[in-house]
Amino acid sequence: MNANRLMQQVTAIFSVFMVFFYLGVGWYFLFYSNMSYLDKPVRVIMGSAFIFYGLYRAFRAYVKIVEVFFTKDEDDE
Repeated sequence: MNANRLMQQVTAIFSVFMVFFYLGVGWYFLFYSNMSYLDKPVRVIMGSAFIFYGLYRAFRAYVKIVEVFFTKDEDDE
């Protein structure tokens, strides 16, 4: 296993953590009302944007994990 593939694996795992971060922030914006300094429409727009971006990142992370962890590298043959 070369260093480039190892770095891709680390990046793929880090992207999973970022997915949880974006989904968590979106959930926080949508369902917690202790942010009284922001209007409700702004919170809903921001929360929805974070949720949708988190879902997009989840899809991209899934594709990257399948590519990096479950495909055979040409050098390993």
